[in-house]
Amino acid sequence: MLGRKKKSDKVAQAVQTAALNSPFSVLNSYVPLRSGEYRLYSALREAVPMIDAAIDKIVRLIGSFEVKCADKNAEELLTVFLQNVKVNSTQAGIQSFLDSYLSQILTYGNAVGEMVLNNGTIAALYNAGLDDVELKAASPLRLDVYRRENGESVKVKYPELIFCSALNPPPGSAQGVSLLHGLPFVTGILVKIYNTIGINWDRLGNVRFAVTYKPTGDASDRAFAKERAKQIATEWSRAMRKDTVRDFVAVGDVSIKAIGADNQILDSEIPVREMLEQIVAKLGLPPFLLGLSWSSTERMSSQQADILTSELQSYRQLLNPIINRICSMWLRLNGYAPQFTVEWENITLQDKTETANARLLNAKAAQIEAAAETE
Repeated sequence: MLGRKKKSDKVAQAVQTAALNSPFSVLNSYVPLRSGEYRLYSALREAVPMIDAAIDKIVRLIGSFEVKCADKNAEELLTVFLQNVKVNSTQAGIQSFLDSYLSQILTYGNAVGEMVLNNGTIAALYNAGLDDVELKAASPLRLDVYRRENGESVKVKYPELIFCSALNPPPGSAQGVSLLHGLPFVTGILVKIYNTIGINWDRLGNVRFAVTYKPTGDASDRAFAKERAKQIATEWSRAMRKDTVRDFVAVGDVSIKAIGADNQILDSEIPVREMLEQIVAKLGLPPFLLGLSWSSTERMSSQQADILTSELQSYRQLLNPIINRICSMWLRLNGYAPQFTVEWENITLQDKTETANARLLNAKAAQIEAAAETE
């Protein structure tokens, strides 16, 4: 019919914080200003496997959670959404999104994520790379997110779909502090020791020889010393070829010594352990969880478990606002009241037998107290 507008197909909202075109330098008026520091922290995780393993273990120890709603129908649908929502390009489930989000926070001190809408509901969750966005402190209490595009910064159109977090930011700053802050110096020493060990083993493990020919006092022997030395060198090279096994036969005063055989390789056990102790202290995990057996009876004590539990709970507090925003947005978009609670699973780091004994003793103590009150 004339004058009737053709109905347009609805398409998914494009990701606002995705990388576009080539990277460029960061402006001085923006935070974070540490693209070089981001690359440094990535290099730390790559150079020292223990650091990478520690962050992965912290992420897995955080555990999972459940969402409880007064409306059971809304709770069931919300649970299905959280378990199956698309994450980035190849993952699914909010747990995958939170794992990447927390890993980014621990490594770089900041993390940025986005909810992608389609047909009036949340279609996907996206973990934005920190090199693709800039965070501008518009005021002491407000932070604006910009996307790098065509050599300039463009403010995102829908900031209500963006969320960002910072780990232990200094007062008045939006820049978080990485868990690896303070480790570059220590790690540099450790990597230098490992590199030196490799060089020494390459020199001393792959044995090289010094072949010395000493001519006698005979005049003819001294006259042909150069030719005989060349002949000895040629025969020695043939005897040391990898593809054949040959004997080396020489006439005269010939001595053969392994180069560096008399040198002593420095003992690296103590300095390496000192550096690893600093790294373990910063990461906050018991040594044996990282494969370090510094004691034959090493195990997690109750004090260590309590400290690690408090650390994990503090990381959960960083994720709670993100979970609340995602769940609240989904409930509103689907016509439900945004009232819900997030219940994390219990962190159980102690042995189950010890935990059961502790509960038994507490129950006995409570029974004795109750009996004493009735008398």
